[in-house]
Amino acid sequence: MAVPPRYDLINRLITWGQDNTWRLLAARECLGSSPERLLDICCGTGKLAIDMAGIADSSIRIVGVDFSLPMLELAVTEAGRSNSGERVSFVHGDAAALPFPDGHFDCVGIAFAFRNLTYKNPLTLRYLAEIVRVLRPGGRFVIVESSQPRVRLIRKLFHLYLRTFVFRLGYLLSGNRGAYRYLAESAARFYPPDELGKLLSSSGFSRFLSRPLMFGTVAIHIAVK
Repeated sequence: MAVPPRYDLINRLITWGQDNTWRLLAARECLGSSPERLLDICCGTGKLAIDMAGIADSSIRIVGVDFSLPMLELAVTEAGRSNSGERVSFVHGDAAALPFPDGHFDCVGIAFAFRNLTYKNPLTLRYLAEIVRVLRPGGRFVIVESSQPRVRLIRKLFHLYLRTFVFRLGYLLSGNRGAYRYLAESAARFYPPDELGKLLSSSGFSRFLSRPLMFGTVAIHIAVK
């Protein structure tokens, strides 16, 4: 899978420069339980893993995994530029069959890719089962993702923003109409926090909490195995 042109720039523009802040908050949540081994699943260009490496103790092992080799190549380059290259390793792998043993990680994080695993995806339960499998008992799954504002007016304005500005800007800058149509529609139709909590609970997680950001248009979700 090729990296969409201007991928990181578009993400920066459509979030008004807040994506780095939200990702850093998620990185801090991943490190909040004093883990020894961390996984950034569907790591893309590696930004969550690199953020974790930037604030983690040097003894913590951080791994990023993604199915896209071009994305991983960019991740390795970005890690080198940030001086995180020796603290983060990147692995080519499928989220439906993670190349790690049972209970291997203390925390799994995912940044703005959870919709890809769960929005109208027939393999959703398999992906979630794999995440549960590689987490140790008591391990945490930290998600930073678009969400659904509870206030109806804000929710409607957010959906309008996604389907007009986000779709048009993404298409204009990347030339990929389908990718940004999908982004807009999947974000507008994604689970509200309570439904997401039920999905994760039914998949084997024992506790769930959600922290809304930016008027509820984005959230950090934490599930505990």
